[in-house]
Amino acid sequence: MARVTPGFDREKRKPRLLYLVAEDWYFCSHRLPLAVAARASGFEVTVATRVRKHEQQIRDAGLSLEPIGLDRHSHHPLRELRSLAQIAGIYRRVRPDLAHHVAVKPVLYGSIAARIARTPAVVNAIAGQGYVVSSSDLRARLLRPAIQMAYRVLLNHGGSRLIVQNPDDVAALTDGRLVDRERVVMIRGSGVDTAHFSPAPEAEGVCLVVLPARLLRDKGVVEFVEAAGALRARGVQARFALVGEPDPGHPAEITLSEIERWRQEGVVEYWGWRDDMRAVFEQAHLVCLPSYREGLPKALIEAAACGRAIVTCDVPGCREVVRDEDNGLLVPARSVEPLAHALHRLIEDMALRRRMGARGRERALREFSVHKVIEDTLAVYRSALGL
Repeated sequence: MARVTPGFDREKRKPRLLYLVAEDWYFCSHRLPLAVAARASGFEVTVATRVRKHEQQIRDAGLSLEPIGLDRHSHHPLRELRSLAQIAGIYRRVRPDLAHHVAVKPVLYGSIAARIARTPAVVNAIAGQGYVVSSSDLRARLLRPAIQMAYRVLLNHGGSRLIVQNPDDVAALTDGRLVDRERVVMIRGSGVDTAHFSPAPEAEGVCLVVLPARLLRDKGVVEFVEAAGALRARGVQARFALVGEPDPGHPAEITLSEIERWRQEGVVEYWGWRDDMRAVFEQAHLVCLPSYREGLPKALIEAAACGRAIVTCDVPGCREVVRDEDNGLLVPARSVEPLAHALHRLIEDMALRRRMGARGRERALREFSVHKVIEDTLAVYRSALGL
């Protein structure tokens, strides 16, 4: 028998859906098409996020907006308590029937707020386990057991579901008894619009290799720069570009001074933040993301949809997008020489790049369409609500 959400009568009103996401740019990049589809399917949709540049885009989509002051990188107790109180106030005011929390801090704070407000159904989404899992530094080691304990307490409550993006994360969370297996759903990433991200012929000229990501050490930025330097020293004719921005306050941040030094040395180009990633991939001949761990990287499925060969690491998330020797090459994480060798191979072999790019396009169409991700996620919503 379907569970009935207390206080919700679908004959009298639409169900209320609240998204809690740390940053407005991330919501627009990764969740806006889903929210629009949820609204079209009958939900009243509110977005709670830190507002920077995308307020109008969210409102123009017909979504209600609740600005929050949550800082992803803050660990100051009083500031965090104020953020939690603000979020709990939004939950009590909006009274959602379903809340969807995205990323670690929103998952933790949103789950607490949902309990305070007695939100009947909660969908938590963890897009990879990131810095806390992949890093060996002291802060990550100290945070890890606390977050694991919080997962056990908060993610196994009542009508909750957990969405993860790859089978490694399913195993890590369930084998470690952090989350009950029956609550976990695997949906592979946030999807790609394969009509917008479509193949274009390779540009003429010197091979351009781009790394599209936030500029963090655990994205493999240092290894990419060192591999680029090694290839240039060997006389390999290629350009290497960093496409993205530093993430100030993140423990693994690459600083602007480091980037400027690399640029001055002529090792890499720095393109900064780009909203037109399709144009970036049209210019690129090859895409590289030597990350230490991912959920399922959106930049790589966009690159695959654009028909570009990929070099990435044989780690969770990345190996979900790239099959070695099929639509790209996999190399060990944190290793410069294998990365340089793989890049050199594809820089020199245009025919192989094109074959791998064509295979990537096929995989994007078959496995990573945004329409499939939306359909699967709306099914989770309906299940959580008992509809």
